[in-house]
Amino acid sequence: MNRTLLGFIRKELIQTLRDKRMRVLLFVVPVIQLTLFGVALSNEVKNIRLASVYSPGDAVMQKIHDRSIASGWFLPVSRQAYGDPFELIRGGTADAVLVAPPGGLTRALGRGDAKLQLLLNATNVIEAQAMESYVSAIVQRTILEDLRLDPPEPSIQVNSRVLFNPSLETAIFMVPATLAMVMIITTMVMTNNAIVREKEMGTFEMLISAPVSPAEVIYGKTIPYVILGMSNFPLILGVAVFVFGVPMRGSVLVLFLAAFAFVCTAVALGTLISTFCKNQQQATLAAFLFLFPMIMFGGLLFPIENMPVSIRWVAYLDPLYHYIGLLRNIMLKGGGHAFVVTHILALGLMALVSVVWSFRRFRTTL
Repeated sequence: MNRTLLGFIRKELIQTLRDKRMRVLLFVVPVIQLTLFGVALSNEVKNIRLASVYSPGDAVMQKIHDRSIASGWFLPVSRQAYGDPFELIRGGTADAVLVAPPGGLTRALGRGDAKLQLLLNATNVIEAQAMESYVSAIVQRTILEDLRLDPPEPSIQVNSRVLFNPSLETAIFMVPATLAMVMIITTMVMTNNAIVREKEMGTFEMLISAPVSPAEVIYGKTIPYVILGMSNFPLILGVAVFVFGVPMRGSVLVLFLAAFAFVCTAVALGTLISTFCKNQQQATLAAFLFLFPMIMFGGLLFPIENMPVSIRWVAYLDPLYHYIGLLRNIMLKGGGHAFVVTHILALGLMALVSVVWSFRRFRTTL
């Protein structure tokens, strides 16, 4: 091989790997991500919160409920939380609700008109389809194994009522999450690169040394991206609603408040990431390495409920998880008060921690 070419290759490798931060980004972080994703991520739908509404003496309904919990797919909802079956799902207490017919499923089975109602939360289309399939299989096993019936046709008819997305359209489920992805790219990534570009060119230190406070400099570099992020939100929201037909059942004002909390958090995170990067190459790689796990743990592709409890806490530190949940809850369900307040406060806390940490990092690194 040409000696000149070898020299260029050697020089580029040395220049890239001499920085400890770059070595960590290239070799340590991917191993951690692969290990974490391999343990946490799964397409299998499980840990479904199930409520069963029936009278205490309904033996057949009790068998179906017990077999559902024993299957490992479902988790029981505390009976203390029971109320209106629709509100159980709308408030986020349950993902699926089994409702016995009047008089009980046992009596209805004896009359030959046993109809079991299944309410499904279809804000996640994949989960809704899996839940319906699970319940149908459990009912059939109960008929054949526990009741030992062998009719020519199923003796218990499961009538599914799909809530919040009756047609099970994938777009209604995916578009809110895609909206969140577009917003974080135009806020966190742009903020990160803009600040690092100033540092790489040497102009950021000039700004710090000017007769303005460091806070004014940092706010001056970040607030424009909050404005840009919020000005972009009505446009992409309009596309989601008018082009893809995503319903808008909640308050537009609350939705804008959630968007503002998310944009502030994303800009604050971009600012924090920039304090650990010396050049735009590091900033771009760091942004990608942060975005990838944020997408995986945000609920865009994989249900958070499937993850082991020991790892699920990672999702709670992901702003995309909170914002995607807010978008789907407000737009599809109408926005439960407790749910909205909890997740907006979580985003606000993340933004506050990121801002405080960023200020401390700027004081020690410049």
